[in-house]
Amino acid sequence: MERIKVLIVDDSAVIRKILTEALSRSRYIDVVGSALDPYIAVNKIQKLKPDVLTLDIEMPRMDGLTFLSKLMISSPMPVIMVSSFTDRGADNTVKALSLGAVDFVLKPNLQNEDEYNAFSEELVNKVIAASKSKIKRNLRSAGRPAHEINVSKKYDADVIIPKKITETSRIRSDSVIAIGASTGGTEVIAEILCNLSEDVPGIVIAQHMPEKFTRSFADRINGISKLYVKEAEDGDRVYKGTVFIAPGGKHMLLKSDHSGYKIEINDGPPVNRHKPSVDVLFRSFAQVASRNSLGIILTGMGNDGAKGLLEIKESGISTIAQDEASSIIFGMPAEAIKLGAADMIRNIEGIISQIVKMTSVRV
Repeated sequence: MERIKVLIVDDSAVIRKILTEALSRSRYIDVVGSALDPYIAVNKIQKLKPDVLTLDIEMPRMDGLTFLSKLMISSPMPVIMVSSFTDRGADNTVKALSLGAVDFVLKPNLQNEDEYNAFSEELVNKVIAASKSKIKRNLRSAGRPAHEINVSKKYDADVIIPKKITETSRIRSDSVIAIGASTGGTEVIAEILCNLSEDVPGIVIAQHMPEKFTRSFADRINGISKLYVKEAEDGDRVYKGTVFIAPGGKHMLLKSDHSGYKIEINDGPPVNRHKPSVDVLFRSFAQVASRNSLGIILTGMGNDGAKGLLEIKESGISTIAQDEASSIIFGMPAEAIKLGAADMIRNIEGIISQIVKMTSVRV
């Protein structure tokens, strides 16, 4: 395997040193340089031609989000964001993923050796995965007129009164849809949900993200789709047109009773090193969902969800795996396909079409 060239962009000397030491643990990675800010980074990208960039958000002269947006227009490449564990950090990281970043890592606690070791392993794995990912030019940003870039924020009604479950969404969902995803999944999920109508069956989603980040992600999608999207809470009822994102740091299970489907939140140990785990959601889904439901596994690193999707299929429910061409990381779908867990292999448009078809037939 050819060594992966990484450029670190961060204004903190301490973080640059931490990232360099963590990545240097891998024989597959070369840290070819570092930059204090995006202006220096541009020159080093041209000179060093890195395979992967790690990028901080808060930097002088130009913030990381602005730089990422410009980079994905002019020279798209795999970028991993280095984020702080704060509400602001979560919001900015979710925005970075929408701008084209492949993934993110949280800055480690340097006082905790176990946490630092786990961070190092996570960073190395994500850099290796990012080096193999498919990156597309951000045409949405490229086509935006220059005069729109620095306008003041336009508020909608959410600033006064938040969106709530509609009357349509209070109809019991006889069928239900389960989705599992990891690396690259946030934008695929956003695209899917933004192309669905309010009469779609209830949807439950396990996306590999930590605490705080899942709420920011759910809030973002709730603001741009017709569906009611929220970070799941224990006891939430699953109606038509509702979407529940498993909370970071917790497992989410689908349960049923005489009133229909409901959410159960579980604080058990990580499964497949993940919490939330897709396998946990999928297993619970396989046990209670009606036969006219649907299980979907999307882009992601590793194999979490593959066995769960097989259990869904074995229960008589239809299953879909995202195809390789449209996956940022063809890990989780590939593992599910290898197990024979996928009834269908579809690109993003095909997945949306299948959900729409399912909705129009009977829900």
